[in-house]
Amino acid sequence: MDKIKDTKLFIFDMDGTIYLGDNLIEGVLDFIAKLKKENKQYIFLTNNSSKNSKDYKEKLNKLGIQAITDDIVNAGEVTADYLKGIKANGEDNVYVVGTPSLEKVFEDYGFNLIKDRDKNVDFLLIGFDTTLTYKKLWDAHYLINQGVKYYATNPDKVCPLEGGRSMPDCGSIINLLKTSTGQEPVVVGKPSKLMVNYISNKYSIDKDKISMVGDRLYTDIKMANQSGINSILVLSGETKQEDLKCAQIQPDFVLDSVVEIGNMF
Repeated sequence: MDKIKDTKLFIFDMDGTIYLGDNLIEGVLDFIAKLKKENKQYIFLTNNSSKNSKDYKEKLNKLGIQAITDDIVNAGEVTADYLKGIKANGEDNVYVVGTPSLEKVFEDYGFNLIKDRDKNVDFLLIGFDTTLTYKKLWDAHYLINQGVKYYATNPDKVCPLEGGRSMPDCGSIINLLKTSTGQEPVVVGKPSKLMVNYISNKYSIDKDKISMVGDRLYTDIKMANQSGINSILVLSGETKQEDLKCAQIQPDFVLDSVVEIGNMF
């Protein structure tokens, strides 16, 4: 079996894989055109919960990639979907450490947003919060110590930017709270198998016909390996060639860029 040639659905990470900041990886548009020509299905998956799927659709469109919201799977929305199943017991009050876009996702899923830590809070949700304040951190610390159920959209330590730069991501916020409380959240986004299960069910594709393409070993590749799908690491984002030498997590394929996939079928 040719794992890449036989792939029916490619899952593409975005940050560090399709683009860096506001710049597309060179050759991506031609690569997308070839996927369409070969009748390969693809979706875009991101752990970056600071924006919702509509935001990402608009960004991809501005970069020249024609996408609709159904082409995008966002960790924030998968987390809301997951917690929606839990809230069947009537629990629907959530304190969100996240951006207004993430808050709207939870509102759209029927949750009540709680801003006061002394009110009844059923869930604490940590996301990639570019609007982070000390009050949010302190409230999260307080709620965790009060025993509130604690979830996170993703464990990414940094978000890669162009020029080799980066910014702190959700994983950095988790580590701060882990230091102050000694507690870790349930992570729903990559590398959780919940993401692959969600995608396989939503798009009705068997896992042995799915390939995950991303730039992080500890999220993209770990999720693929744990879920039994093909893993393709690209070196255009966070992970570099030298990182592979002593890494416990190893991909099925290593490519310099996502566009090299187009030469393999």
